[in-house]
Amino acid sequence: MGFRPLFFPAALLILLLLEGPAAVAVDLESVVIRNVPHVRQKPDFCGEACAEMYLKKLGHPQWNQSRVFNVSGLDPVTGRGCHTRELDAALSQIGFSTGSVWYSVRARDATRQLGALFASLHGDLKAGIPSIVCMRYDVHPNTTEHFRLIVGFDQKTDEIIFHEPAVVAGAYRRMKRMAFLDLWPLKYRSDRWTVVRLRLRAGSIARAPVTTGFSNADYSQHIQALKKKLPNDEFHVMVQKPFVVVGDESAGQVRSRSVNTVKWAIDRLKQDFFSKDPDHIIDVWLFRDKTSYEENGTTLFGEMPATPYGYYSPRQRVLVMNIATGGGTLVHEIVHPFVEANFPACPAWLNEGLGSLYEQCMDRRGHIWGRTNWRLKGLQQAIVDKKVPPFSELCGTTTNQFYREDPGTNYSQARYLCYYLQERGLLVRYYHQFRKSVNDDPTGYKALMAVLAVTDMEKFQQDWEKYVMTLRF
Repeated sequence: MGFRPLFFPAALLILLLLEGPAAVAVDLESVVIRNVPHVRQKPDFCGEACAEMYLKKLGHPQWNQSRVFNVSGLDPVTGRGCHTRELDAALSQIGFSTGSVWYSVRARDATRQLGALFASLHGDLKAGIPSIVCMRYDVHPNTTEHFRLIVGFDQKTDEIIFHEPAVVAGAYRRMKRMAFLDLWPLKYRSDRWTVVRLRLRAGSIARAPVTTGFSNADYSQHIQALKKKLPNDEFHVMVQKPFVVVGDESAGQVRSRSVNTVKWAIDRLKQDFFSKDPDHIIDVWLFRDKTSYEENGTTLFGEMPATPYGYYSPRQRVLVMNIATGGGTLVHEIVHPFVEANFPACPAWLNEGLGSLYEQCMDRRGHIWGRTNWRLKGLQQAIVDKKVPPFSELCGTTTNQFYREDPGTNYSQARYLCYYLQERGLLVRYYHQFRKSVNDDPTGYKALMAVLAVTDMEKFQQDWEKYVMTLRF
């Protein structure tokens, strides 16, 4: 970062001649900016919360700390709040003139220069302009730097008056000026220190952008918490909205899977089926091999995975994958949180039919397209053995029946019914028609007959089975 030279008004030159900061208090009168609301910060959003406090005072309550973060330009994958440079960018976007921001102070002349800087801050307070200062933090040992909102000075007690964003009752707190001047400089070097002050001189305050769904601030907060759970430093985190992708392969490989599998599937599924994102930020854990999948999966989620490939846990809001087995299961499981958000009454047979359809898929003219896969062989054998139940029975299965009373054909029958509809250009139409009529047709059987334009489902099943027998994988 660059430093700007110190320039002070002529009235302050007298202060530069004084021997120490104690003399400043004698010459500076008491001042306080009243009725500034207090806001407690979200984790690591201390600067953003300071901005929100004063914006509320100015009559702009729509500017909360999350929206301040959102205009900073900071990538949420960093999993932190704004540092000085990003906060300065956000405040400028909002409509504040922040001044020089960074000041360089010589250690051997720190008393005089800090006194002058404080006098300049005090002059702004007299003009009704508070400041956000960055200072060494004296409360939590794990936090090295912290933003506070300076709103006043008490000459009688020689105390700084400030809003502390880190606590609930943090309004109009006090700190001895000598303690403040000790904590204010950031001592990156022994001979020259950095002082940070962002003046909140308000110009024309911009309208706060309104976001739909989860914003960058939401992802930043989520990733802050997520990073505390990472088993080791081999894991890399990527944002692929509406998911967060976490993996212990190389950063390049995790990024590639995030873009070429996760984003690829999301874009195409939303294009044809889903208008709404999941109701929560969901983590996609991509473990590099069987050992990582089983050991880390068990540690993180409290149980050994029941499948060697991967699964979706709506309770823990995670997709968990042994990515060494390929990306098919990943695309399959991505379907489920979207179905949950867009079609909560969807029966298990269609939910799993769609999911399993896309566990082997490709792009076809910009659309996701299921291909034949390993489930075909078992279904063809069941057809030969005359063990495939009627579609009325498949559609009528409850969730428990579909998963726990599966005769061995539920997944494959549902998948290749969806495949049949897809190949005839009817799948997307069927999904939307069923979703609209689900209150009157909870199994989807009536909608299936309507979309197929058939009344004799026994005859249809015979034709469908003959068709399935012609397929190859």
